[in-house]
Amino acid sequence: MFHKEGHKIIFFTLVIVVGSFFLIDEFITNEWLRTGLMIAILIFFILILQFFRNPKRHTHADEKHALSPVDGKVVVIEEVMENEVFKDKRIQVSVFMSPINVHVTRYPISGNITYSKYHPGKYLVAWHPKASEENERTTVVVENDGFGKVLYRQIAGAMAKRIVNYAIKDSTAIQGADSGFIKFGSRVDLFLPLDAEIKVKLNQKVRGGESIIAEMK
Repeated sequence: MFHKEGHKIIFFTLVIVVGSFFLIDEFITNEWLRTGLMIAILIFFILILQFFRNPKRHTHADEKHALSPVDGKVVVIEEVMENEVFKDKRIQVSVFMSPINVHVTRYPISGNITYSKYHPGKYLVAWHPKASEENERTTVVVENDGFGKVLYRQIAGAMAKRIVNYAIKDSTAIQGADSGFIKFGSRVDLFLPLDAEIKVKLNQKVRGGESIIAEMK
């Protein structure tokens, strides 16, 4: 199953691959070179398919749990000042996605979407300390009675040149449901209440829509 954001890219890539195969077969006479080029093109196409995959996730909905919005590795767990929406201290948990991770973004909690905004910006590497405030990004806040308010921020990286955000203010978010997509490697920051109990550790690998990031007692 492939994400809808990749349908056009997969189709055009397939056309290019098929056309390249015909050209190589027609004009390259050296058998080793012809085979090598075809294998390289096929590997490239497989990588495109892998990047846009959208595997089914088994989300166990719980109002007191905040789930990871993406697949990747936890690279930040710290108390910070959140200056865009809350303007107070929160616990930031950041998940870094490599190009081989699933890049679907999912709602960390169910509830009402109270804020959704896109910010143009730079393309610093995703792990840069200022990436959260200076890179191209989207900020979304979801609120429910069990957990409170959770802010998550999709952040473009040096490779990611397009962020897709489906969250619409005043609409309803469903925990684990598709909320967007980031193309070609980046990170997502979660900003959680200070009294949330963090359930992950640095460098831990997490799965979007399944791994519990934090629990509200």
